[in-house]
Amino acid sequence: MRILIIAPSWIGDTVAAQTLFMRLREHHQYAVIDVLAPPWVAAVLRAMPEINGAIIDNPFAHGQLRLKERWRLARELKQRAYDAAYVLPNSLKSALIPFFAGIPQRVGFTGESRYGLINVRHTLDSIATPLQVERYAILAEPPGKPLPRPYPLPRLRAGSVAATLQRLDLSAVPAPVVFCPGAEFGPAKRWPEKHFAALARSLFEQGIPVWLLGSKKDAAVGEEILRLSAGAARNLCGVTNLAEAVELISIARHVVTNDSGLMHVAAALGTPLTALFGSSSPGYTPPLSEKAQVISLGLECSPCFQRECPLGHLDCLNKITPERVASTLR
Repeated sequence: MRILIIAPSWIGDTVAAQTLFMRLREHHQYAVIDVLAPPWVAAVLRAMPEINGAIIDNPFAHGQLRLKERWRLARELKQRAYDAAYVLPNSLKSALIPFFAGIPQRVGFTGESRYGLINVRHTLDSIATPLQVERYAILAEPPGKPLPRPYPLPRLRAGSVAATLQRLDLSAVPAPVVFCPGAEFGPAKRWPEKHFAALARSLFEQGIPVWLLGSKKDAAVGEEILRLSAGAARNLCGVTNLAEAVELISIARHVVTNDSGLMHVAAALGTPLTALFGSSSPGYTPPLSEKAQVISLGLECSPCFQRECPLGHLDCLNKITPERVASTLR
């Protein structure tokens, strides 16, 4: 059997989708599973043993229709003779390629009136499946069947870290605490730089190295933490690629992170972590690990799910003190 996955565009969602891949592997032991995915999530997919086929570059950015290009890519994929496609994004555009490729079974939630494009249609039950990981996992079952529980949690497999340590002139001893200070969604999900800096200074005084990990977009945030902490951390934001970040997180003694893609990576690697939630909710996309601790103040105004604090004070994160976070570190 040949299966094509249309992957999400977010790192965290891609990690959550691994439970679906595990279930598909249980149902179809010898299937070849290919994934059509944006290049920035490919490293996470390569860390999943369930993906044994090709990781195909999805060149279409969010909001781009580019109908002719989608048709052309679909005709190329048609030659692979897929038996089924699992469409994880809920947009109409994401369902076009499997339809154009003539894949017989096209599985997904109806979403955006995708009748015909999706022909194995699931209806979202937000009460029965409140978590994102559950909404992906249930796609492995026939429509209408309850999600079998317990279900496996995402578990990534990191590559060897030796080359990355050498390239960056880092040492794994003593084991570092990793900070993930970015959040792609917006500033309402970011713990303040001054708090990260205060925690970094405290750890530095104990002889514990602190590494800051994130994308190039997080480099300025990392530099501000570096400045406020008087150099008590190493800013690696934008210096590593995602595969290297996965490796470094895998050897950390603890991760302190906003609600971000790297939070989900740390949880799936089994690294102890403290996750800080402000404008978002741990009731929908929590870190899926027994080694994860969540801090969420549960203020009246949160979760608001806004990119920026609509009240201008960001109390949901400002009032999480460095001392409280320090108390959770192992």
